[in-house]
Amino acid sequence: MKFSKFNLLKEYSIFFWLILITISGLFIFNIYSTNKSQQNSKIKSSLDNIYLKKTIKEITKNLEPRYTTINYKSKPGDTYQGIINKLDITQNEKNLLLKTIQNENALKILKINQKFEFKFDNLDDQKVINFKIETDKKNEILFEKILNKQKYVSKKIKKNFTKQLSYKETIITDSLYNSAVNLGIKPNIIIEFARLYGFQIDFQRDIWKNDSFQIIYEEFLNEDNKVIDTGEIIFANLSLQNTDLQLYKYEYEKNKIDYFDESGKSIKKTLMKTPINGARLSSSYGKRKHPILGYTKMHTGTDFAAPMGTPIMASGDGKVIKAGWCGGGGNCVKIKHNSTYQTVYAHMSKFGRGIKRGVRVKQGQIIGYVGSTGLSTGPHLHYEVIENGRKINSQKLKLPSGKVLKGEDRKKFEVTKIKIDVLKSNLIANLN
Repeated sequence: MKFSKFNLLKEYSIFFWLILITISGLFIFNIYSTNKSQQNSKIKSSLDNIYLKKTIKEITKNLEPRYTTINYKSKPGDTYQGIINKLDITQNEKNLLLKTIQNENALKILKINQKFEFKFDNLDDQKVINFKIETDKKNEILFEKILNKQKYVSKKIKKNFTKQLSYKETIITDSLYNSAVNLGIKPNIIIEFARLYGFQIDFQRDIWKNDSFQIIYEEFLNEDNKVIDTGEIIFANLSLQNTDLQLYKYEYEKNKIDYFDESGKSIKKTLMKTPINGARLSSSYGKRKHPILGYTKMHTGTDFAAPMGTPIMASGDGKVIKAGWCGGGGNCVKIKHNSTYQTVYAHMSKFGRGIKRGVRVKQGQIIGYVGSTGLSTGPHLHYEVIENGRKINSQKLKLPSGKVLKGEDRKKFEVTKIKIDVLKSNLIANLN
């Protein structure tokens, strides 16, 4: 019996100790929680302290991020040196950047609105770790610094653009230029269109109201589906008094592209008939009473009246032998095309980019802009053609046609022509 009581007491003692341990644990946890709450309250109180807040704000305000980026877009009158001198870097680093740029052939000419991006490491003595320069709207060059070396390596980058073909057509109600602008066609496409037809069309006398044109050309779109640049003309048709003058782009040899009519004949001639688009023939070649000097004298060129600033194109490939002041002719450009022909363009308001004595120009390249400098009563272009040293009437000049496709070349061209005609039909169908 005694033994049973002892065993019972022993069993209950286990429950007693369990209850005691549980009560002790709860008591300790309560003390810990109270202390934790007091600590949190103290920390919160400290963080809410207005003086501490001001101190933290003052410290973080003066901290600069390690890496920063500067973007710049070139303006008229800018030079590479002038742009680099605006950067907050050492003179040695400025010299290195300028030398790096000058060694890149694609950056020989600084264009207006060219984009620059410089990335800085503010903890490094030589801050510029890389920089990018846009070469055109579709391409840019990235320069990256080689670690521990005073040198940058360059890499050409193609921007992420989508190419699409655009088809436009309209009836000419005013001028070809205005009709094209109203369709939303970019000026560089209009100028190229005028250059192509400038070999056979006098834009002042040959185009009548209700004539029409069609054109297919390349457009480049960015990620926002916005047109940022245009490419080449694929097809063009100028319908004059119900006569179609169709032109097809064709690569007749590797990297050699020209425009051919339906019979496979290149439209390219030595000189264009008119080196300006949207102009009015205001004075033809021959004797006339000079509007300023007042007496009759030989007018040795052709005058085209046009709005101030209208682009003037080189009528043929050649070398600029004069770009400067020509007395009564004002600002003028003279081009030698070959051993037979030279051309003169006078009364310009200003010269085209890079046009100076000694440079070579391509047919259709902008060499200047319409003005009224020298002896002039209003904005116009005075255009002269010199043949074997003698000034002749440019409007009566007959020049031989360019390349004529024959044999296998002609067969390949016919295939290309059919493909372009099918493409045109599909684009027209999509419009409807």
